[in-house]
Amino acid sequence: MAGNVVIKLDDNGLLDAKPFLKWVGGKRQLLDEIEARLPKKIVESRQIDKYVEPFVGGGAVFFFLKNHFDVKESIICDVNRELIVGYKTIKNNPQELIEKLSSIENKYLTLSRENDERKEFYYEIRDLYNKEMLDFDYENYNEGWIERSKYLIFLNKTCFNGMFRQNKKGEFNVPHGRYANPTICDSENILKVSKALQDTKIICGDFTETEDYIDEGAFVYFDPPYRPLDDTSNFTGYFKGGFDDSDQQKLAEFFSEMDNKGADLLLSNSDPKNVDPKDDFFEELYCGYNIERVQARRSINSKGSKRGAINELMISN
Repeated sequence: MAGNVVIKLDDNGLLDAKPFLKWVGGKRQLLDEIEARLPKKIVESRQIDKYVEPFVGGGAVFFFLKNHFDVKESIICDVNRELIVGYKTIKNNPQELIEKLSSIENKYLTLSRENDERKEFYYEIRDLYNKEMLDFDYENYNEGWIERSKYLIFLNKTCFNGMFRQNKKGEFNVPHGRYANPTICDSENILKVSKALQDTKIICGDFTETEDYIDEGAFVYFDPPYRPLDDTSNFTGYFKGGFDDSDQQKLAEFFSEMDNKGADLLLSNSDPKNVDPKDDFFEELYCGYNIERVQARRSINSKGSKRGAINELMISN
């Protein structure tokens, strides 16, 4: 049993909640660039009347804003239903989740690394997780969501590179990692995340599901699956459906529609000019909007020589 955990604020009295999952493409490294592009009224008042994030992913931007600004209303959305199970569980039952995570963490850390006991346990849990997916009730919140969230976090913290990837069947297919002492149950952060989520609406669906919540004055941050720069950097498998150029075009149309509503918009994506200076894909999609380039570090590529500083796009209205 984990017992009761007290939420501690940082030295500045801030909540300091962080993403509860490792998430490929997370925006923690770009928070300064994102903050620099917030609407002037938000920066001056330190207040956000309504925040909408249609691709919440790991939630780095959401938690940053909740930590540093007075967010009156927030709506987060993601098409990845496993991810939404985790968010809703932490919002509703953080203490129960902590107890289950503490138990599985203790069991895992007592297993031997040398004779593959941990590896065997990992694959047992992964197989169970994928098998239960077939009959899991994703529509109605119940106690089973706590157990599934336990497995989600366990697999995320112990798999290779902390990735979340699904095959075409929707099965989690990341191999085991070999971390010596992974933190599976971060009790304090889970409670901070729960506190940040208490006044937040959580939606499972594609980005268009947020349309009715976006209105004049809302601040919307879009962080879609990035358009791959080449075959080796193609990582759009965080849910089984993928996200191709037609989806990028659909998103650009949605961006324009939300601009017409009077919302303040900011969108991140890859910069194809890193590999092809003549590729104007995003310039054509977002013609008339502000397109800026910022530096980021590539963390996924099969070739080590292609990892490092590259440009990413920041598109705003």
